[in-house]
Amino acid sequence: MVRSLWTAATGMIAQQNNVDTIANNIANVNTVGYKTEVNEFKSLLYQNLQTRTTTANGEKKPIGAQVGLGTRNASITSEFTQGSLLESENITAFAIQGDGFFAVRGEDGGTYYTRNGDFNWSLTENGIALTDSDGHAVLNTNAQPITLGKQYIANRLTVGADGSIMYPDANNNPQPINVTIGLFQFLNPKGLNKEGDSLYTATAASGAAMNEATNANLTKSVVRQGYLEGSNVQVADEMVNLIVAQRAYELNSKAITTTDDMMSTAVQVKR
Repeated sequence: MVRSLWTAATGMIAQQNNVDTIANNIANVNTVGYKTEVNEFKSLLYQNLQTRTTTANGEKKPIGAQVGLGTRNASITSEFTQGSLLESENITAFAIQGDGFFAVRGEDGGTYYTRNGDFNWSLTENGIALTDSDGHAVLNTNAQPITLGKQYIANRLTVGADGSIMYPDANNNPQPINVTIGLFQFLNPKGLNKEGDSLYTATAASGAAMNEATNANLTKSVVRQGYLEGSNVQVADEMVNLIVAQRAYELNSKAITTTDDMMSTAVQVKR
């Protein structure tokens, strides 16, 4: 019976983490580029109560008797399904349709990846630079910050579906200026490390970033100017998952109280 106390306790801890994950999804339902997270579980060790050879007459049995010792969280996985496109009045709002990620340069000089395309043109000493809402420089196809000279007026710049930045000529026709917003893909995006602020870093599990501009084997993503990719969190699904997690937590709590009642009854019998 003491075994059941610890087993039920592991279930309560696991379901508490599950509720935390669901709460985080609901909290980020309006976060641009956020990807819903799913809590996955696995069973703990099993204890042998009776081996396959334990019988009254010593004959072999086809199966033994094992009892599980609970559960724990195996992983919290991000689901990189496409979020809905939300129209924005910001001309530097960009949404990605496809598997690509934008790349930004962090304050530590490292490269971070994001689906949040809420960018801005920021003034520099030599002109303007494309940055995210936190001031991180957005990188081009050569993994270098996107900076333009003073001859360019920010509100006249447009971006094509392939991420190429264009500026109108004398006839007011947009023309490429040989600068393209970098788009990168990963063999296993679920292996990316979450850094907060909708930023990710590459890991051994995700594989190295693959540049869409130089890798012909990749299906190219499409950049939509004037749109942002909304969160892919489905509120109805999260509410159902929350109810299921709550009921599982209550069941584990009931197992603890039942075990306590049984132990109390055993003590009363001895008395």
